Amino acid sequence: MAKFIVTGGRKLEGEIKLSGNKNSALKLIPAALLASSPTTLINVPAISDIKVMVELLKGLGAKVDYRNHTLTVDPSGLNSFTPNPNLCARIRASVVLAAPLLVRFGKTVVTPPGGDQIGDRFLDTHFAMMQKMGVEMERKNGQFLLAWKKKPLAHGANIFLEEASVTATEMALMLGTAIKGGITLENAAAEPHVVDLGHLLNKMGAKIKGLGGNILSIAGGKLAGVEHKVIPDHIEGGTLMIASAITGGHIKINDFVPVHYRMTLINLADMGVKYRVAKDTIEVFPSKLIAGKKKFKAQPWPGFPTDLMSPFIVLATQTEGTVLCHDWMYEWRMFFVDDLIGMGANILIADPHRVIVSGPTKLLADRLFCKDIRAGISVILAAMVAKGTSEINNIEAVERGYENIEGRLRELGADIKRAN
Repeated sequence: MAKFIVTGGRKLEGEIKLSGNKNSALKLIPAALLASSPTTLINVPAISDIKVMVELLKGLGAKVDYRNHTLTVDPSGLNSFTPNPNLCARIRASVVLAAPLLVRFGKTVVTPPGGDQIGDRFLDTHFAMMQKMGVEMERKNGQFLLAWKKKPLAHGANIFLEEASVTATEMALMLGTAIKGGITLENAAAEPHVVDLGHLLNKMGAKIKGLGGNILSIAGGKLAGVEHKVIPDHIEGGTLMIASAITGGHIKINDFVPVHYRMTLINLADMGVKYRVAKDTIEVFPSKLIAGKKKFKAQPWPGFPTDLMSPFIVLATQTEGTVLCHDWMYEWRMFFVDDLIGMGANILIADPHRVIVSGPTKLLADRLFCKDIRAGISVILAAMVAKGTSEINNIEAVERGYENIEGRLRELGADIKRAN
């Protein structure tokens, strides 16, 4: 097991280009199985979750070539509808494979997926959506056996999601392209990675309307392989903006898509963060951090992303004022704040969903542990402003979602190194 050694007190300075969107790439890769010819994705992040997804596709018979952030999937050799259960247990996104495999084989097997343990993330919405599309299922030996025996044929068949689930929406986009007459999906998720998947499917030959909204019209037919660039990662962008702000740094972020940050920028401005947005860049300036608002809440898109709440709490520890941070989505999201409290942060845990943070506080170095991707990057941020040298363990959790994070932070001036 590897660890990071981080010495705090360094300001971040310089330019950095964002990586490809993790949550987008992990859905675009399975979608490539729907095509009749190879699909090439560029700007694919070099992270461990992508490597697991590649191995899953290879195990199904697809040919996958992945090098230099470019990934090509040739589905012509696809010969299995049963993803490797051991690999499925390692990443949450493995459940998405059920959609293209149902389209290709009419049946598949779903192993309850792994990933970050940030709360109960059931498959109820996903299965309810698939049942409305005519998928039958049976639970056996801890797995779900799915069979697509009767597809809805009527034009304009409506499917209403019980919640605006990102993954259920993405699976519905893939399944909908195989339904004669198409479907209308209501209460759909609208995150940038959902839109990115819709754009890929449209390039391949689908007819999806309403992307970016909550009502989608989905139709398809025979899909062909294309070339597609993965969008930049807006969660990484928000994380780097916070890193610059708490260290008193001055950085410029390239490959920045302003429309992906509307609520994030509002929240950061309310904490005193100064920035300047251009066409495809943002510059973050040294700022006097003062809380101009008392409550910050994670919301469905286009609201403040839940994946940025953990780094935002670290920002709050360095900001003058008292704020309430609320993430109603995941009841274990806040558990990492024990580490911040151990470093000297003034944080009151109100309940599993809410913490009250008073700042600014001087943090002290400590031995830390990455509990999940977002909690992991957050303790790294905390160590970067702490007095002394911190040891951060289980960094593999962070490397599931952030590409070469120590090398890229080091290029900006952070004192961080990896050790075994």
